[in-house]
Amino acid sequence: MHRITLIPGDGTGPEIVEAMRRCVEATGIDVEWEVHNAGMTVLEEEGTPLPESVLESIRRNRVAIKGPITTPVGHGFRSVNVALRKLLDLYVCLRPSKYYKGVKSRYPEADLVVVRENTEDVYAGIEFERGTDECAEIIAEIERLSGAEIRDDSGISIKPISESASARIVRFAFDYAIRNGRSKVTAVHKANIQKFSDGLFLATARQVAEEYADSGIEFEDRIVDNMTMQLVQKPDLYDVLVCPNLYGDIISDLCCGLVGGLGIAPGANIGEEIAVFEPTHGSAPKYAGQNKVNPTATILSAVMMLHHIDEHDAADRLERAVAAVIAEGDQVTYDLKPERDDPSAVGTSEMADAIIAAMD
Repeated sequence: MHRITLIPGDGTGPEIVEAMRRCVEATGIDVEWEVHNAGMTVLEEEGTPLPESVLESIRRNRVAIKGPITTPVGHGFRSVNVALRKLLDLYVCLRPSKYYKGVKSRYPEADLVVVRENTEDVYAGIEFERGTDECAEIIAEIERLSGAEIRDDSGISIKPISESASARIVRFAFDYAIRNGRSKVTAVHKANIQKFSDGLFLATARQVAEEYADSGIEFEDRIVDNMTMQLVQKPDLYDVLVCPNLYGDIISDLCCGLVGGLGIAPGANIGEEIAVFEPTHGSAPKYAGQNKVNPTATILSAVMMLHHIDEHDAADRLERAVAAVIAEGDQVTYDLKPERDDPSAVGTSEMADAIIAAMD
């Protein structure tokens, strides 16, 4: 039996997580869900959007799947997702972008995997607010050490990139490529400008690539702005992209756009012993409770989870069912219809019913 931590999330999270749960159970695997809430739904009651009980459950079970959690923009608490990655050392954000027949896309040939470093870069959360004594002190110290002039009304974010974190994320990318029959790893960076942070990432990537010289996996690198252009022009030339945190966040959304959008974009956050699976998209609170949103990204995240726990047959059957329902195009949510106002669109729960019925 698999005991899995289940975090419904908020906004539309509970609806799409319930659809995912029913689909996973329909595969016939033996699973026990340990349900815990996080995010806006528990903030007032617990005084934190990420109660310690959630972390304890994930550490105990080592596998979790969650719905999206709302992050306030410009105020309030920091991202629960970022906190989970940091506290559990989930150093890999794994985001595949694969085209499914029936999805509206200009790039049916696209099949890309973004391996994003999760713990460093500007997402490390080392920030100093404009106008505070701490920020003034940091500005003064930077000016003293570098000779650079920084405006007094600046906010400061620090971008740490280490050799150790860079090495382990690139090794993960190569190991993933080998396990999954991929052919190439591309390191994405801005080393031409940020020579001591991105430059270190690139130099480390090149060193790690030498360790895999006999693996049959090709290695190359691309400057991030050129990478975005290359992906739009010829995504078929790329395979596994390994990126520092910020670039990985941006590039992964671009790759999702190539294959039809965030509605079909699964994701995972993986550490040495713990893995948390989640859709790439947000919580869409304006649609909460309407049985309207597309559950595909969360269900495909469960497919990734099933592979992770070695339930490969169940994973393959569930993915085939998702692909069949999307290709048939009848029992799908509004965003998967050729016209978004198509009256034949079904709801979240009904699409899950169709996927369950299609499972072989």
